[in-house]
Amino acid sequence: MVLERPTSPVRHALRARVLPSLKELPPRRPESAAPEDSAVRWDRIDLDRYEVRANGSTVGFVDVVGAVFVVLSGTRYDRAVEVTQTLDFAAAIRSISPADAA
Repeated sequence: MVLERPTSPVRHALRARVLPSLKELPPRRPESAAPEDSAVRWDRIDLDRYEVRANGSTVGFVDVVGAVFVVLSGTRYDRAVEVTQTLDFAAAIRSISPADAA
């Protein structure tokens, strides 16, 4: 005896709306290193995490979650606080860069 799960028209409608929008999200590749003369620098410290430093001190972290950059402000990752989410890496870096490091 084979049991089939009944299909829901609502589920199919939701899937039909969500899948095309997921395909529109930009693909994520590792970001290139900061320019040598930049006051704000970032290094990839894990498969999906960057550490951001300004004037030699850690100011925050950027986690890559799918197509979204989640920005955390703080000197230690385990105590950092989420400040924003964005699809643009440059905007993520700007959001935790101190004004005097520009």
